[in-house]
Amino acid sequence: MKSSIALIALALPLAHPQVALAQTADEKATPVAGQATETPDEIEFSADTIDYDFESDIVTAKGSVLLNRDGYKLRSDTVTWNRKTGVVEAKGNIRSISPDGDTAYGDSIVLTDSLRDGIVDNLLLVLEDGSRLAARKGERFDDGSLILDNAAYTACAVTTEDGCPKEPSWEIKAVKVRYDPIKKRVSYDGARIEIFGLPVLPLPGLSHPVSFENRSGLLVPNLRIDSTNGVAVSVPYYFSIAPNQDATVTAQVFTEVAPLISGTFRNLDEKGAFQMTGYATYSSRIPTGSAGGLSDSEKDFRGYFATSGRFILDENWTISQSARIASDRTFLRRYDISDDDSLRSTINVERIDDSSYFSLAGWAFQTLRAGDPQNRVPIALPVVDYRKRFSEPILGGKTQIQFNSLAIGRTEGQDTQRAFASARWDLRKLTTMGQEITLTGFARGDVYNSEDNALNETAIYSGDSGWQTRGIVTAALDVKWPFIGQAFGGTQTLTPRFQVVATPAISNLSLPNEDSRSVDLEDTNLFALNRFPGYDRYEDNVRATYGVEWNLSRPNLRVDAIVGQSYRLANNSNIVPEGTGLSERFSDIVGRTEVRFKDIVKFTHRYRLDKDSIAVRRNEIDATVGSKNTYAQIGYLRLNRNIGDGFEDLSDREEVRVGGRYQIDKYWSVFGSAIIDLTDAREDPTSSADGFEPVRHRIGVAYDDGCLSLGVTWRYDYEDTGDDQSGSTFLFRLALRNLGV
Repeated sequence: MKSSIALIALALPLAHPQVALAQTADEKATPVAGQATETPDEIEFSADTIDYDFESDIVTAKGSVLLNRDGYKLRSDTVTWNRKTGVVEAKGNIRSISPDGDTAYGDSIVLTDSLRDGIVDNLLLVLEDGSRLAARKGERFDDGSLILDNAAYTACAVTTEDGCPKEPSWEIKAVKVRYDPIKKRVSYDGARIEIFGLPVLPLPGLSHPVSFENRSGLLVPNLRIDSTNGVAVSVPYYFSIAPNQDATVTAQVFTEVAPLISGTFRNLDEKGAFQMTGYATYSSRIPTGSAGGLSDSEKDFRGYFATSGRFILDENWTISQSARIASDRTFLRRYDISDDDSLRSTINVERIDDSSYFSLAGWAFQTLRAGDPQNRVPIALPVVDYRKRFSEPILGGKTQIQFNSLAIGRTEGQDTQRAFASARWDLRKLTTMGQEITLTGFARGDVYNSEDNALNETAIYSGDSGWQTRGIVTAALDVKWPFIGQAFGGTQTLTPRFQVVATPAISNLSLPNEDSRSVDLEDTNLFALNRFPGYDRYEDNVRATYGVEWNLSRPNLRVDAIVGQSYRLANNSNIVPEGTGLSERFSDIVGRTEVRFKDIVKFTHRYRLDKDSIAVRRNEIDATVGSKNTYAQIGYLRLNRNIGDGFEDLSDREEVRVGGRYQIDKYWSVFGSAIIDLTDAREDPTSSADGFEPVRHRIGVAYDDGCLSLGVTWRYDYEDTGDDQSGSTFLFRLALRNLGV
């Protein structure tokens, strides 16, 4: 049995010099008479054997030695304790653990009997966050701090998954390293970083935290080169304000334009979270639509501000907000912050419970499109929406009511106010033959008021000025009849579907159209009561919609398909233009096909065929083939509706998007993507594309092993807008675990 005794560092040799302390592995420890069981000076020993030399007052412990004092633990093969000098010397397989969990390994260590301070040879220190410090020699002081000579630091694993030793992906080497366990910080003298064993960059004055807690300090700089701004270096500094608050301030310096400063503040508390981001500079710009050149440049303040947040007030009420605003239309693209052509700001107060929903919101927009006047862009305030679902059935069916109001204003343009109240009743039944029958009743009353309608450039959207009303009543019958059976080694389901919707003639054109403009028949709205988006337009008359759904399910494979068409007793050309697929009695044919094979193949095809010529009016393909690490993607869209000029929301276009990634080995990969505009003047008279015009492409190589992440990307933009010029951009990314990552 292993020997174990407790010794009092100062009192024992004076009060009990006659006690023999030599014990063998088979002897039990005998408590000393009058010994205190717990004192601040107590050192707990555990070893296979413990010998005591009375003359020199030296304790020698051998075999799996464990010393413990005030939370400091020391394990070793052999420990010698000179009780006169208070020196503890340990040799062989040393492991020293601090109360914070930092673990030091070494060949030999000389400590005082406090087990806090001493000198270690060939030190390996494993810190609380798993990172490592290694040194030929280290000295630990009474406060737990360390000074290491000729040391190296890394946060990377130094062994493989099989336990074999390996070189870390990166490490920081320095002449001298200081570790402060209280501040959890490492500081360096003469530091340099090595990646894959090669010295890359000197790091004078480097200091960084080593803990799971957020700490203030510099983050990894970012380097980029582009043909517009030249060489750009970004240096971020992170501020840990509180456990629930932080901020990052970044200084960006360019060779071709004025410097840029940005900052982000984040806050999280028990009610919710929000963040704010801002960019600012004072530099020249070229207005959108300008022919370019220095004569058109303007020097002014330029910037961007964004904020977002969500707060949970109680179990039902929440408030959320987001705001984005830029000083001009090209700032975001010029500094590669965003490619958005419109900025949206909103605030929304919501209440949700088991049976109702309430929302009070406001919306504002900033256009960044060239030639799009800001004074024609709408502001929606307030937007009120209330919905209530009744738990008790009415005539056996489910009933829901809705109230909605909207006010849209423009500084120069048409203003519209709208309010409506509606009720919907649905009764779903299953017959003995397996048919699913749904009866629907719907009623709605609308009130509109609009001004300056003549300023609306599209007559079909303007409506009549002043107060207008509209009443809507709809009845619908929807029948599904699924047939299930075995096929192709799996289970197939064939579901014919038939729907009849009847709505008396209503006034549509007398009302302004703000939210129902982008109408297009597709598989998602084929069986909808109203196939217009929004509320301002509602499809009347009597129509029958018919189609069939088919799906096949077998291990690792699933196929879903739908195709359908509708027929109206009267055409719809008075409220929708030709080419939408809804203007005549027979609609176009729409469908969708989806294929999923394991996680290797994902394929979706949406289409719309002309009812007369079977010409493809909409052709949309999204396909991904490959694994998570190696894959190829393609996306293709062609809208060939031939609607004509004057409907910006319904213009034709054609584009293809390709992308992919190839995993070379466990850590290295290459990737690329491209967007090509295939639109020509025949499809969109406002387009300047010639039928094959690249928009953007990028190619890159990346390395990521969980500790080191680096990459190089080349991107080329082909479009010019003001001072956002076409050209190449090279992005260099370096991220080191525990150093700003």
